[in-house]
Amino acid sequence: MEGPVVDPKRVLEDYLVTCARLGDRTAMTELVALRGPRLLAHAMRLLGDIEDARDVVQETWIDIFRGLRKLNDVRAFPAWATRIATRRCSGVVRRKQSQRQLNSAIANDVENFVGESGTDQAQAMQIRRAISRLPPEQAAAIALFYLEDMSVAEVSVALDVPVGTVKTRLMHAREKLKQSLKGEKDE
Repeated sequence: MEGPVVDPKRVLEDYLVTCARLGDRTAMTELVALRGPRLLAHAMRLLGDIEDARDVVQETWIDIFRGLRKLNDVRAFPAWATRIATRRCSGVVRRKQSQRQLNSAIANDVENFVGESGTDQAQAMQIRRAISRLPPEQAAAIALFYLEDMSVAEVSVALDVPVGTVKTRLMHAREKLKQSLKGEKDE
């Protein structure tokens, strides 16, 4: 009678997890090489974007190595690591949904504000069209900065991006609006 079939990769992974729990950096590196591609494929399936998936996997490994000593059963590592990646992916999806909702709300606010600003209808329509053609991130920055009278720092907090990113978005949005409005006047 034969015993259960032993998967050599699984035995190696269990060994690497045990060594990594003891602080062996070489084992950690080998564990990343062994399990990393599977975590990346999982994150890619959930997110559909390779850059987001890479970021998630990198953050996942940080979480894994921080919590590895708390893992009681090394055989549970694959499921445990995948669960961490799944939770990280869920966070990315939630943030993207929130950002889309914020961008949509800001676009509606821009449209309402421009329509009520007291300028003549033709000019209001022209501005509304120009803003609607901006990428959502730039439209949001323009709306918060000019229409909501927020400072660059406040826009940074509201959009959860660095101050430099806000400045860049405003610069690009201003340039696109200037070109768009100039183009419409020329027609």
